[in-house]
Amino acid sequence: MTDRVNKTLRPDSRHKLRGFARNEEGSMLVFGMSLLIIMLMLGGMAVDLMRYEQRRTLLQQTTDRAVLAAASLTQTQTPTNVVNDYFEKADLDQFLRSVTVTQGANYRIVQADAEAELQPFFLQIMGIDAMSVPSASTAEQRISRVEIAMVLDVSGSMTTVTSNGLTRIDNLKTAANSFVSKVKNGDTRNLVSISLVPFNGQVNLGATLRSKFNATSQHGVADVNCIDLPPAAFDNVTLSRTLPMAMTAHTDNWSGTTRSTSYVNIQGHSLNGSGAAVNNWCPPSTGNIVSLMNGNVATLTTKINALSAIGATSINAGMRWGLAFLDPAQRPLINELIGSNAVTSNFAGRPYDWDDEESMKVIVLMTDGENFPEARVVEQYKSTAADSPIFFSAADNAFAIRHTSGRPATAGANEYWYPAANAGAGQWQATAAAGYTQQSWSQVWPRARTSWIIWQLYARALGTSDQTRSDTYYTWLANFRTLNGSVGNTPAMNTQLQDMCNMAKAQNVVIYGIAVDAPANGKTQIAACASSAAYYFDTTGGNLLGTFNAVASNLSQLRLTQ
Repeated sequence: MTDRVNKTLRPDSRHKLRGFARNEEGSMLVFGMSLLIIMLMLGGMAVDLMRYEQRRTLLQQTTDRAVLAAASLTQTQTPTNVVNDYFEKADLDQFLRSVTVTQGANYRIVQADAEAELQPFFLQIMGIDAMSVPSASTAEQRISRVEIAMVLDVSGSMTTVTSNGLTRIDNLKTAANSFVSKVKNGDTRNLVSISLVPFNGQVNLGATLRSKFNATSQHGVADVNCIDLPPAAFDNVTLSRTLPMAMTAHTDNWSGTTRSTSYVNIQGHSLNGSGAAVNNWCPPSTGNIVSLMNGNVATLTTKINALSAIGATSINAGMRWGLAFLDPAQRPLINELIGSNAVTSNFAGRPYDWDDEESMKVIVLMTDGENFPEARVVEQYKSTAADSPIFFSAADNAFAIRHTSGRPATAGANEYWYPAANAGAGQWQATAAAGYTQQSWSQVWPRARTSWIIWQLYARALGTSDQTRSDTYYTWLANFRTLNGSVGNTPAMNTQLQDMCNMAKAQNVVIYGIAVDAPANGKTQIAACASSAAYYFDTTGGNLLGTFNAVASNLSQLRLTQ
């Protein structure tokens, strides 16, 4: 059939068909080559894009991991160093462009930007000589629930007038009120609780809170609710509510007395006498008392304004109680106070656990001094039973004492000494005079200074010369009173303070230390107690407002709601 067809075609037609075939073959070759080039280009682009995506993924994953680690509030390394370390270990440090860190006491934001440049293999054909591989990531951690303990010095030196013409205590009130207002601003959900722990020579717990602890030697004096913390109270972060702790005696066992061979009137030597209340280790107070878990600005302002400056300085006691009220072990205590309406139910469940990632605990510790040697009445002389050898006449406002031994020869068989009798020369008598009743030790101490009691009832009665009277005085002073160190030398109190600070920091409590016109050792102790140098403020009374505002600014994000 083919031969027949070919034979019928004219010669010129057969020539044209062969030419057409040759042209068709050339076109297909060009088309095929074009397809091959396109396929190669697409394959090359895929390779370059795959390399780009691999580099981008590695760079982005490294950036993400780095900022997440750096933003953690438990991270102890500098955030910038953490990011740098991640990039170095991934061999990408040459691509890191910037690290930005924004942080406060309860939040940290870390932003990192990186950019790599990739040289393409095939895209250069299309005029693309380099490909930019950017990476950016931001990580943030915030804590919204905050418990603050304001441990504030209200000792007598806070009455000092400062450069702005106001006393330190007045400046403190202004500063503390400003602080409370700033950190509570916008806190509509009561995420921030504030406890006030004023301290001087002791911490006055108030009757309600004192009743929650195992307070022994209860003297029953109104508004005098301090506790002599035993050494065991500083051994652990938790202050046990079952630990026996004697109440601070209501007395002035610091002031001296006139050591004359004749009687000196008791009036100027009682707690009601001139100057005696200043040296009472736990001055009666309805203002300088602890207030727990408060969130009401108006109430806090009222309590702050009620603070008054009096007494000595025991920073260790203030810190002990301040930390105790942040301890989750005291949650049952807070629940009991909520049950009696002493704490609002908004704060049920507090103090939060130490490791609660959604909460933060803060202590603001302020003092204008240093630990002052604490004087305490020895426990055996705190009895509330009528077992002291001392008698008192309310009608005469006079004392007598019975000495069954150690009497001088001039006393003979007489056992009762009356220091005011015989025109003030003193007199031994055989019996207790009418109207004189035996006193308990807790009744004796509020009536007269310890030094007056010792000199008039012991030294004058038992001594027969200046030397024996002096020896008797110091013997009984040591019997009645313990003294923690001497002026300018209080190593035990300083050690207890630092133990509390270290325990607090071990539980991630943030400690702001504020030293106000403080002496050198006071500054040293507060600086060592603060969380770091960035949390320590060496300031003056006139600058207290600015200092407390700076602390509040550092905690400004506390008003977050989430």
